[in-house]
Amino acid sequence: MSTVQEDPATEKRYGGVGRCKCSFWFAVAHDILGVFIILVGVFGGLVVHDLFVYSGAIIIFFSLIWWVFWYTGNIDVSPNELEDDVGLIKVKKSGLSQVVRRVSDRLSNGIRNSFRKKGQSVREEPAGHNRPSNTSTDVSLSTIHDSTNASSSKTFLRETLSV
Repeated sequence: MSTVQEDPATEKRYGGVGRCKCSFWFAVAHDILGVFIILVGVFGGLVVHDLFVYSGAIIIFFSLIWWVFWYTGNIDVSPNELEDDVGLIKVKKSGLSQVVRRVSDRLSNGIRNSFRKKGQSVREEPAGHNRPSNTSTDVSLSTIHDSTNASSSKTFLRETLSV
């Protein structure tokens, strides 16, 4: 039995603004533009000063999106924490994690199956894709229409539609 040796992960250090330079500079540009537009609205002496103030505030709010992108793009996660995400299974599994995974799978399968229509059968295909079988269902439709008679009463007309 061969053992796999893990090399210590050498993480690349990023100086300055980090890995997501584009998001950082977009955020800074939005902040500068928003503050400039607000200052024009406050000190510009324009008739539509409130338009500039609100527009600047909205642009600064949009810069928050770029700040969130920059921050989340610079989060460092060690390779050991990423093992489960990339499909590598840890050698040692605790009993509690297996029980929790089974309960989670049963619960999610139960919720998924509860949303299926009761009259619909599901067949297993070789590739593992579930697809509803082709069954027809009779649906009764009711429509209200004005009769062409002299009376003004409305009548129901029932028709059967095969789906």
